[in-house]
Amino acid sequence: MAIHAIICTRSREDISEVTDKLLTFLSRCKINVFLISRAESIFKAYQRGFGYANPAEEDIVIFCHDDIEIREEPEEFVAKLEAMFTESTTRGFVGAAGTTHLGETAVWWERTLWEARKHRGRVSHITPEGVEYWTDYTPNKCPTREVVVLDGLFLAATPKCIEAVGLEKPEYFTGEWDFYDIHYTSKAHDLGFVNKVMDFNILHHSRGELVGRDSWHENREAFIANTELPLIWNDVYAT
Repeated sequence: MAIHAIICTRSREDISEVTDKLLTFLSRCKINVFLISRAESIFKAYQRGFGYANPAEEDIVIFCHDDIEIREEPEEFVAKLEAMFTESTTRGFVGAAGTTHLGETAVWWERTLWEARKHRGRVSHITPEGVEYWTDYTPNKCPTREVVVLDGLFLAATPKCIEAVGLEKPEYFTGEWDFYDIHYTSKAHDLGFVNKVMDFNILHHSRGELVGRDSWHENREAFIANTELPLIWNDVYAT
């Protein structure tokens, strides 16, 4: 089993210190890395990277942001990731955070559902002043649970799942960068794959500022118009 990581960056400058640190960590994990730079679309970038990786059936493919830090020992991180796929023959996407209930707004982190204990996972963030803080979505200390959709900061899946879902942009999306994660993971769920949150120490150097742009809202509205919502994981932990 090999692990491949596809990282998309729109940077037209040299890679950032954060991205360089991520690449170093993945190298220590003996993960094959494909950095797609100056991409015009995250959908096209992931398609291109997947083609470059040409993974075998038993491999794992990671799609992740270029502004994350994985704060684990390499051997422990790889063991955690591999365990997510060896424990289930129907595993879909694995990620750091997601929800058991995607409501009519199609916003996975929606506050009312968070308060209703529908979310799973935890991610560390950092303020502009450099202060780190945890965003803990998980009730009752049960982070590694099945979910319907996952956040795109970190996603991993097998070639079987990826090829079934398809990496191309849906025709109804107008934006090239938005809502890909909800599209990919919800489609995997609809196809019978089981998405799951993995508990690991991850720092995201972003607080979701891109949510405010028009293309995010346009793709969200298009997703809502083309999806039967809500999506619910019917499990004892989804209550």
